[in-house]
Amino acid sequence: MSRVRLGAIGAGWWATSNHFPLFAARDDVELVGVCGLGPGLEGIRERFGFGFATESAEALLDADLDAVVISTPHDLHHPLAAMALDRGLHVLCEKPMTLRADDAWDLAARAERAGTVFLVPYGWNYKAFTVAAKRMLAAGRIGEIQYALCHMASPTRGLFGSDPTHMLERWNSDTAPDPSTWSSPEHGGGYAHGQVTHSSALLFWLTDLRAATVAGRVLNAGAPVDLFDAGVIRFDNGALGSLSGAATLADGDKYQVDIRLFGTEGVLMIDVERERVTLSRYDGEREEVAITPGDGEYECLVPPARFIELITGASTENNSDVTVAARSVELIEALLRSAAADGAETRVHA
Repeated sequence: MSRVRLGAIGAGWWATSNHFPLFAARDDVELVGVCGLGPGLEGIRERFGFGFATESAEALLDADLDAVVISTPHDLHHPLAAMALDRGLHVLCEKPMTLRADDAWDLAARAERAGTVFLVPYGWNYKAFTVAAKRMLAAGRIGEIQYALCHMASPTRGLFGSDPTHMLERWNSDTAPDPSTWSSPEHGGGYAHGQVTHSSALLFWLTDLRAATVAGRVLNAGAPVDLFDAGVIRFDNGALGSLSGAATLADGDKYQVDIRLFGTEGVLMIDVERERVTLSRYDGEREEVAITPGDGEYECLVPPARFIELITGASTENNSDVTVAARSVELIEALLRSAAADGAETRVHA
């Protein structure tokens, strides 16, 4: 394949500030068409060099594509990704992949039938230091995991409270994020869907764990959606876990993603804020991963590139495939169901 014929559904804030510039700069990608709403769509087509613009997702998907990138509001991901997979297309679908566990596993089944690439662009899953941590775990350096801590906090209180000013400035985009995507319960707004999706997907990729039950609580603190999330998890292998999220770091503070894994042979700690990965084994062995200063900051440059490389065969490493994404979705959905049931322990999957 000389050039990947790519279409895009969704032409808002994140698509125009991250994905489109990256794809437009590649010689191995042809931007066939873009689907979106609003009077600015034609300008976006011209700016990035798409062949055509349309408001019809079906017209876009039927345009002799190889692949599609879906960057719509959360609640539209499932039907659009399903249509793309049923046409045999490779799919890059924004996070959260879906809002419901049954929809997530439906996409997993469709992707398996299609035999195509499905990638959800979780940026931290592609950092050199998390890849190094994954290799340590895969080599059995801490033994069987018995306890997992997964925490995330970010300066996003305005975004989930309907004032995206700081996030807009952070990403330097001229397209404001749609508040309904982030602060509307009907469209999957809230910190769990918007941010805990990152930390939980990182956890599941690193460990291959799957949550069995969760007892969760959320707090809106005056916002229309959750700003704080907490859960106690029991994993399929019997391990215990804790999950936490907070939207109220001060603007400009560094993101916190803190994963600590306690196993039968040692402990592995990953801290993106302080940019450290440390292994401490019970036999006295110690190891620390060297991290380039600033590499802990979130960015999403590698996943779109990896998507194309997976399609062309230049890479075989998908660090955020449909299964990783589905395990994140099912945990978040169950946590929110548990919170609505006053914290009752809730099954994550059958």
